[in-house]
Amino acid sequence: MPTFVYMTRCDGCGHCVDICPSDIMHIDKTTRRAYNIEPNMCWECYSCVKACPHNAIDVRGYADFAPLGHSVRVNRDEEKGVIAWRIIFRNGKKDFELFAPITTKPWGTAIPDMKEASQPDDSMRNSHLLYNEPKYIRLDDGGLHTLESNSLKMKEGVYY
Repeated sequence: MPTFVYMTRCDGCGHCVDICPSDIMHIDKTTRRAYNIEPNMCWECYSCVKACPHNAIDVRGYADFAPLGHSVRVNRDEEKGVIAWRIIFRNGKKDFELFAPITTKPWGTAIPDMKEASQPDDSMRNSHLLYNEPKYIRLDDGGLHTLESNSLKMKEGVYY
């Protein structure tokens, strides 16, 4: 269900632009409103819908999710800790509401401490799950390659 923006509700705050993982939410330079530049490329993660403080972003429902002539509204209630997906038909009849708990954590609170994690052993490194990993990992060279051994430096703001 690709997203779309109600221009009358959007104030151009940019929350949807910041959170979109596929980088398809943009702010129009003339109207200062958000819009989806490529709905077909939408990952359907609905991060923009959940992040919008003005409920300006909705989703287009698929036929198997909701029948023709409906709208899908998303309401995020921080106090109750739920996200409600509500389907309403064109005649105003509310079909049903789906409730889900908010499982996101505040920004910066879920950073794993990777220096405490154990290194992969040989069974992990030789696993069939890594058959298509790029060759720069160089698992077949022997030895565990690190940032330092590859002449790389950690960038500021990136947590490993």
